[in-house]
Amino acid sequence: MSTPQHVLDELYQVILSRKEASPDSSYTASLLAKGIDKILKKLGEETTETVIAGKGGSDTELTCEAADLCYHLLVLLAARNIPASAVWEELARRSGTSGIAEKASRTA
Repeated sequence: MSTPQHVLDELYQVILSRKEASPDSSYTASLLAKGIDKILKKLGEETTETVIAGKGGSDTELTCEAADLCYHLLVLLAARNIPASAVWEELARRSGTSGIAEKASRTA
């Protein structure tokens, strides 16, 4: 069983392995085979469901929708060949910086 701090890295590796799988045998493989537009549509749907659960759903609903959102985001990263570690590194880079200052540094 995965430890919480590694579960996203492990999930990303599974998603990468599904790039070679048959779309008939794997939801992830079928999503990747349908292309970026389908992945983006699913990501948008999961984002909306997360927002709805955040507004009026139970803690369990929000947790489940957040997990779905993370999964579909990782599928998008895999489809674009962006390592998940790049996101973790960006978050680490921002650590300790105020959100206002970080946002200003991107527009400067």
